[in-house]
Parts: sequence; structure tokens; C-alpha cells
Amino acid sequence: MKYTIANKLKSTIALTLILVFVNCIGDAQTRSDRPGKDKKKIQLALLLDTSNSMDGLIEQAKSQLWSIVNELAKAKCDNTLPDLQIALYEYGNDNLPMSEGYIRLVTPLTSDLDEISKDLFELTTNGGDEFCGQVIASSLKRLDWSSSDKDLKLIFIAGNEPFTQGKINYKTVCTNAKEKGVVVNTIFCGNFDEGIRTAWKDGAVITGGKYFSIEQNRKTVYIPSPYDDRITKLNSLLNETYIPYGHKGRQKKANQSAQDANAMSYGAANTVQRAVSKSSRVYKNKSWDLVDAAEEEEFDVAEIAEEQLPAEMKGMDDKEKLEFIEKNKAERNEIQKEIRELNAKRVQYIAEHKKENNSEGMLDNAILMAIQEQAKAKNYVIE
Repeated sequence: MKYTIANKLKSTIALTLILVFVNCIGDAQTRSDRPGKDKKKIQLALLLDTSNSMDGLIEQAKSQLWSIVNELAKAKCDNTLPDLQIALYEYGNDNLPMSEGYIRLVTPLTSDLDEISKDLFELTTNGGDEFCGQVIASSLKRLDWSSSDKDLKLIFIAGNEPFTQGKINYKTVCTNAKEKGVVVNTIFCGNFDEGIRTAWKDGAVITGGKYFSIEQNRKTVYIPSPYDDRITKLNSLLNETYIPYGHKGRQKKANQSAQDANAMSYGAANTVQRAVSKSSRVYKNKSWDLVDAAEEEEFDVAEIAEEQLPAEMKGMDDKEKLEFIEKNKAERNEIQKEIRELNAKRVQYIAEHKKENNSEGMLDNAILMAIQEQAKAKNYVIE
């Protein structure tokens, strides 16, 4: 009798533990299924030739980053808004290790757009061998590509030497890319027919990508608008709504201002493009800004140590901290709304005053044309 009761007691305890375990798994699954956890992604890797002759290409990339981001921010898929991640590679530069094939992963796939801008502006050119197959192979291996076939995964490789250079066969790596669901788009910096003869078009065709040729030394042409000055002023006000926290908070906040200055180095219109990006949903900085961090479901202001807070928040209780965050959030929302409204007028103004397609043959035009076409295949719409 005691043996039977003991067995029943053990069985009851075991069953209880199993149910608790199952419930914990269920809770974990529920948490992982919350909005934002399994969002669709747009993953874009830029593979840029930084050999001596590519100064113009790098200049275009620097001056056109925010116009590309602004178009991608408009993307929708099945009534959801996908996350945007960008990665940056450089290749063909003698300053890079020969043992690595003159290739460097500059920035892994990230949603930190300020970091992409910083790294892009730090690129320098120098002579070297340009191994397209090897840099594509490295990007396929080292970048954290999504395993979902619903995500949009794109490589853009730009350069001006034959696509066939190097020990790694471009046909093999492009076939591997296709198997991973990654589309390779090729941008030859030079004559269109020469790019075809040197296999740039073939590399794209293998993966279902697009081939383009561009004039890398053309300067980006901006059309000023009556709304630029106000948007620039709003950008400065927008920066004041960011609340840096953590060990890297002040560093990241300083980098935000530094990237504003980098954008300004290409003129007021480019500053406006960056401000528009900062008013969009893809410009998020939850790793260092309390306003963005507070948008996360797991956020708990009580868990942030006093020493990680900015000076103006030290000594506040939790209620005061949340009120301070909400105040900055409300201000930010109003500023971003006004930027977007002014930008709509700005876009219309530019359309009315643009005499011709002055972006044809430019890097951003090639990238956006390819994305528009390839997005449709994944049921993405870029309005």
C-alpha cells in the first residue's frame, strides 16, 4: 500500500513538473511570437571595390546612402513593415591583408544606420587585386543571413576589373548564393558592354540578379527646395530628444552628430535626406537611446543602473524617469511628423523642377531599380 501511494505521489509530482515545463515553453514561444520578434527582413550587403580608381564610387556611396535608406523605409510586405539590415564589405585594396584576398568585412548586417555611415566615411582607396568571387564567398559565409525564404536577401557588388579574377570561381559562389536565397546584383563601373565581356552580367544572371553599369565619377546632383532649411533645423531639434544610456551611450550620441556632419559635407540637400531617414521607422537606436529602448516589451527602467543614466536623469525615481522618457518621445514624434510632412512637399517640388533623370547611371539608381524588381518576387511593395 505504501509503495502504491508513494508511486502515485511521485507520478503526481512528475506530472506537475512536466506541466510547469510545458507552460514555460509555451510562455517562451508566446514571447518569441510577439510583434517584432519574427518580423520580415530586408538584408542588403554592399561589396565595394576600394582600389585606386574607385574614389568616385565611394563618393557616390557616401552621398547616396540616405536616399537608398529612405526608399527602403517605404517597404511593406503583407501589411507588415520589415526590418532593414545593411552590411558593408570592401575589397581590392592593397592596405588589406593579402592572405585574406584583399578583403575586409567592415560592418556585419546591422540596423545601426549611423554605424554604417561612419564606416562608409572611413573607407579609403588604394591599388590592389579585385577578387569578386572571393568577396562574395566571404559575405555568404560570414554574414548572418536569414534562413527564411520570405526575407529579401540581396548582395550588391560594384567594381571595374574582370569578374573572373581570383582563385574562387564566381560561377560556384553565385550558384551557392542562389541556393541560400541570396540574389547577387552586379554594378560595373565603366562601359556597359565591357562589363558584359568581363562576366559581370553573367554573375548576376546566375542568381536571378540584375546587371548595371554606372559612371562612378559622376557627382550626385541635388535640387534644393524651399523646405530644406526648416527640415535641417528640425533635425537639430530631433537630436535633442535622444537620451543616451549605458556604457556606449555618449559615444553613440556623438556619432549621431558626426554622421550629421558627414551628410552636411555633401551639402544641405544631403543633410535633408539624412533627416528624413531619421524621421522614418528604420532609424532605431534601442541599444543606446532610452526612448527607442522603452518601445521594447521587455524594457524595465528599474533595471538600468544609476551610473548608466545621463546626468539629467540621475536622482530620479522610476516614475520620474518614465515621465522624462515619455516627454522626449512625444517631442520626437511631433518633430518626425513635421519632417515627414515637409518632405512630402519637398518630393513634389523636386519632381516638378527635375528636368531629366539625372540619377541614371548612378549607384543609388541601380540599387533601387534592382530592389524594386526583386522585392515584387517576395511580395514586398516599395511605395
